[in-house]
Amino acid sequence: MTHPASALSTAPGFSPVAAYRGLLGLADRIPLSLVQLAARIAVAHVFWNSAQSKLASWPVTQQLFAMEYQVPLLPPEIAAPLATATELTGAVLIFFGLFARLGALALLGVITVIQLFVYPQSWGDHLLWASLLLLIVARGAGKLSFDYLAKRLF
Repeated sequence: MTHPASALSTAPGFSPVAAYRGLLGLADRIPLSLVQLAARIAVAHVFWNSAQSKLASWPVTQQLFAMEYQVPLLPPEIAAPLATATELTGAVLIFFGLFARLGALALLGVITVIQLFVYPQSWGDHLLWASLLLLIVARGAGKLSFDYLAKRLF
């Protein structure tokens, strides 16, 4: 008795290379705008949640910036609101695709500070977030964004 997969691979006209190319063709049809939208939603979600957790208990946030985060050159009373405002603003801009490249650059700055001075061991997460933000910087917010709408109108 033959296995169904072996029967398929020996069927006349079957080519693994052609099947692979067919799958690649399907992937090529995924609209870049859909990828950009998914990237925007994912990274905006991360930074929105981070800012919300800071706002949920501001005294704890101030203590974290004073005792654990210790960003150089910025006192905790400036670093905490600056980081929170950047996360909130960047998340909103990216989510709506409004000045998305500017929002992405701001959040790349936040990631850089976190990576260098706060949690260098979390480089995998930072690289993931930075990759999504670099897509937005390099290609923009996509057709499903206010940036695209503004570009079309003006």
